[in-house]
Amino acid sequence: MDLLLIMGTGHEQFREYLLASAAEDGPPLWALDPAEPTWQAKYLAGHSVCDVFDPDAALEAVRRVAAEHRVLGVFCWHEAAIQAASAAAAELGLPGPDPEAVRAVRDKSATRRLLTIAGVPQPAFHVLAPGDDGTAAAAAIGFPLVVKPIALGASQGVIKVDRLGDLAAAMAAARGTRQAGMTNDGTLLLEQYLTGPEISVDAAVIDGEYLPYALARKRIGPEPYFEEMGHHVDPDDPLLGDRELTAMLAAAHKAVGWRHGSTHTEVKLTPRGPVLVEINGRLGGDLIPYLGQLANGIDSGTVGTRLALGEKPDLTRRRDRHTAIRFLVPPCSAVVDKIALPAERPGELETVTVAAPGDELLMPPDGYIARYGCLIAMGDTARECETILDRAEAETVFECTPLRGAA
Repeated sequence: MDLLLIMGTGHEQFREYLLASAAEDGPPLWALDPAEPTWQAKYLAGHSVCDVFDPDAALEAVRRVAAEHRVLGVFCWHEAAIQAASAAAAELGLPGPDPEAVRAVRDKSATRRLLTIAGVPQPAFHVLAPGDDGTAAAAAIGFPLVVKPIALGASQGVIKVDRLGDLAAAMAAARGTRQAGMTNDGTLLLEQYLTGPEISVDAAVIDGEYLPYALARKRIGPEPYFEEMGHHVDPDDPLLGDRELTAMLAAAHKAVGWRHGSTHTEVKLTPRGPVLVEINGRLGGDLIPYLGQLANGIDSGTVGTRLALGEKPDLTRRRDRHTAIRFLVPPCSAVVDKIALPAERPGELETVTVAAPGDELLMPPDGYIARYGCLIAMGDTARECETILDRAEAETVFECTPLRGAA
């Protein structure tokens, strides 16, 4: 059988739409995941249970599949599995990002070094070994600054520090942060704190050509953390046609050696111009690609399958609507007692429940991504989307019991 491998299918509420698109658009799908498929099963021709976060174990599973079937491509949107996916594609001689390029974007310190060589605008930084107390680096950078682990995702362990007295605690918290499938060995980045709004850009890269197709403006939660609280997508966002921004993004991808595959790049719009925060070697997380699809009609699941098969994706815009998402979080670390999101309104409001009564939701610094629901709005303007979200949040019922001793 000819098939396309999907490595690390992820969370149902945040990734099913991509799997559905991949199943409809391309050859039969074979999933490699750490557990037996449940919601994924209806989209799959077959599956293998393996540790996709371990490149050696994943590669061995891929070899077993390839011995019995003709693998046409390898597709991966899971941050912790992209290294294994790139190695599998390379071994099978299939299209995909170079494994060295994946290593370069997975390791934020490697990204910084390569961008420095290429002269791409980025924050001043220092790499701290596990035993380094950071005082010398902090003095060189100046306050405020940002502490972050070099190989985690979703802003976990990323903390703003305003003064020297808070540095040790922030570094201890960053070094103690854990994320499934990823390694935190205690090596940190200390970076200059950048002012200005933050955006993310989803793009397809094929034969070294950088093709951005969706841009989201990000809403960040309260300091000192960088939890993402929402995004807004305008299909006509002028930044998509901004030559300075596009040139910087293309140069950054060239610097890290990224010549093929989907990327999700984060940029700060500072008073001195766009400054690169990080490149992620995958589609955007959360429901960012879904927002893009609702806004411009470009399906990131289809984009990913075309790239995995070595084909140039169709990035023709088919819709023209503003979209926005707001993540609902508890007021503090708590146990969920009750959740009731408002009724959906087709074409205007969609809702996603991601927690249930009895779940513990840990807010920073106790934990990260403590969401109980998502509200998605569609409208003719950004203001209309915000009005829809405000009304929907006011209609939401959430009851919880704070955890004793929660921060």
